[in-house]
Amino acid sequence: MTAGEYRPSDLLRGPEIPDELLHALPKTDLHCHLDGSLRLETFRELGASAGMEMPADAEGIRARYFPGDRECRVNEFLSYFDHTLAVMQTAENLERVARELAEDFAAEGVWYLEVRFCPLQHTQKGLTPDQAVAAVRRGLDAATEAHGIRAGIIITGIRTIAPEHSLELAKLAVEWKDRGVVAFDLAGAEEDHPAKRHVEAFYHVMNHNQNVTIHAGEGFGPESIHQALHRCGANRIGHGVRLEEDPDLMAYVADHRIPLEICLSSNLQSCVVEDLADHPLRFYMREGLRVTLNTDNTLFARTTPQQELRLAVDTFDFTLLETENLLLNGFKSAFLPETEKGEMVQEVLATFRSLRDKFDLDSSKKGRT
Repeated sequence: MTAGEYRPSDLLRGPEIPDELLHALPKTDLHCHLDGSLRLETFRELGASAGMEMPADAEGIRARYFPGDRECRVNEFLSYFDHTLAVMQTAENLERVARELAEDFAAEGVWYLEVRFCPLQHTQKGLTPDQAVAAVRRGLDAATEAHGIRAGIIITGIRTIAPEHSLELAKLAVEWKDRGVVAFDLAGAEEDHPAKRHVEAFYHVMNHNQNVTIHAGEGFGPESIHQALHRCGANRIGHGVRLEEDPDLMAYVADHRIPLEICLSSNLQSCVVEDLADHPLRFYMREGLRVTLNTDNTLFARTTPQQELRLAVDTFDFTLLETENLLLNGFKSAFLPETEKGEMVQEVLATFRSLRDKFDLDSSKKGRT
């Protein structure tokens, strides 16, 4: 197929796109929190070893330790991370959780993954932040060696911690640059905790040419996104759901190809949107924004990369061509050297074409005319 050539399978849409194809399509996840994405069985095992009371069944564990289908109170939602952090205080456990996460994502067709976490939250039993990063890096490297998935680390600051601690984390992100850390992030409660309080940390990473992504426009309005971009130098925006409230800023984001890290199930669970039909993902795509699809917290949101893709395709009735473009945005937005990114994009495009042939999607029975 030459550039611009139409294929009937372009117009396959929604439920017409088979699960097997969605599973096989190359994917990224650029917004995934390590401490919200453990395997449930791993949490059960590590928690029991740490003396935590573990109900006998999975739903009992979820009810005791994790948010329900809807948790609209920000502080209460964030408090659930205390439970997972409690079992992630040793190098061995951190390495295991990182390895398992990358393995699971590789099994669902994720080619490139960026895992984010705050090393300062893993020092309760004597680990240094540097040792925490090293442990996560070892886990990801083991998954790469076994399964071929590529994975980077994003070191995350927290809006509610002292700015000097954010600066410490920013320095760590710079020290690990070119050794597997690809960016610095700021997460946590947005309201009353502006990103500009941590501006010294952002200046440090920017002055050392490290990438920046910031959670913004999730728990607060477009002002938070504006600040992330223009005061803190964000290269990508985590979530950005409320960007639509400022058309001028939205145009700026579109014009400058600033990616948005969209997390559907998580946004619904934390009440950022009342209904997925209200989510601006399709609107953003129609307006030409570079949106990417991500899991955020697989354990909390009870999701996987495959499930998020199925959810997006069915909720917004995406065509196969729109689905491929959405996935391609993830590769274009990765914190990778441009040459490597370009090579990966070309491989992805070739895989898209080969999968259409493999699934015989352009036959008269399967393709639309």
